[in-house]
Amino acid sequence: MKASELPAILVTGGAGYIGSHTCKALAAAGYLPVALDNLSLGHRSAVKWGPLVVADLLDRPAVEAAIQQYDVVGVIHFAASAYVGDSMRDPAAYYRNNLLTTLELLDAMRNCGIQAFIFSSSCSVYGSPVRLPIDEAHPLQPLSPYGQSKLDAENALRWYGLAYGIRWIALRYFNAAGADPAGEIGEDHDPETRLVPRAVLAALDRGPPLEILGTDYQTRDGTAIRDYVHVADLASAHVSALRALSRGVESQVLNLGTGRGFSVLEVMRSVEALSGRPVPHRLAPRRAGDPPEVVADASRALSILDWQPTHSALEEIIASALTWHSHRLGGREAIGRTAEAGVRVAARLAL
Repeated sequence: MKASELPAILVTGGAGYIGSHTCKALAAAGYLPVALDNLSLGHRSAVKWGPLVVADLLDRPAVEAAIQQYDVVGVIHFAASAYVGDSMRDPAAYYRNNLLTTLELLDAMRNCGIQAFIFSSSCSVYGSPVRLPIDEAHPLQPLSPYGQSKLDAENALRWYGLAYGIRWIALRYFNAAGADPAGEIGEDHDPETRLVPRAVLAALDRGPPLEILGTDYQTRDGTAIRDYVHVADLASAHVSALRALSRGVESQVLNLGTGRGFSVLEVMRSVEALSGRPVPHRLAPRRAGDPPEVVADASRALSILDWQPTHSALEEIIASALTWHSHRLGGREAIGRTAEAGVRVAARLAL
């Protein structure tokens, strides 16, 4: 089948981290991913499995033109700002980039007669957990403009669905991590704020020492615990959600996580074990608003989407990140050997 004959899916933020991995998963599943990105944070080099439309979501004529040009049948919406600390300093930017753009995109869909919508949401909508693991019925109490903007967009989806017939699934991620198992794409942020890549870069002598924010939590080792999901598993969940809508599953929110949490120190020690290198680090006070532990109950997604996180063992997440970052950095030979050794160790641990 020619690319022009494949069902086209508009992927906003398709040049970004999770968006590019989802484009690869869509192509493997028989779709044509059309990446729409303004390249403010994304990378042109990450768009490999379909066309790239360079446009801003607030430019509705450009968005509608892309939908019509490629005969788009569904939309997966990643494009957003995603730094909690930045959102506290500049909430206006987050409402513009996360909520206003979502409304503009939904209106473009309405104008073009597109009804299938997959939304990239976040566990930040829950705020500080009152029970663990966190299911979809957990109270919604965002602690930042970032989390609030995601929740406001979810609420808009509900009303758009009732009024205009748009069918949607909002996927609330926990902690995305890792890189494409084949090494073709990975995580490339500037600055890098996430734990796994910061620990990997510190181990490879290509980043600053890892800051451990808080060692006095009521957890098993005093550091914060999070639920890490491999980016390839998140990508496959988006394909599953798209297919679920096509077979008539009702609009809803779903958690994406593993149900297992790892502490900051456990992640750091795993990086050290797989890389064979120490992770330079320093201790720092805990960050305001960070809960001690955040772990998902993703049983609904496992059931409704028939989805399983198959790459999300911590060792595989870290091994894939080691391989990606060592190759991305142009790797010294020793670093390449270190990453490859990490992959072999992860494979043995997965048996």
